[in-house]
Amino acid sequence: MEAYDRLVKLVQDAAEEVSKAEGGNKAAGTRVRKAMQEVKQTAQEVRVGILEARGEGGG
Repeated sequence: MEAYDRLVKLVQDAAEEVSKAEGGNKAAGTRVRKAMQEVKQTAQEVRVGILEARGEGGG
């Protein structure tokens, strides 16, 4: 599923920024918050896709 692959990539890309933010880098914290918003939106896309697939599959 394309949305899931995008979700995984977003989380992986944010990992380095999370480390920087934990070290006190405020700009990295802002980037992490932005990335987490994208993660949230993409996770919703995955959720909707799964529900649609379930509905089409009858189960």
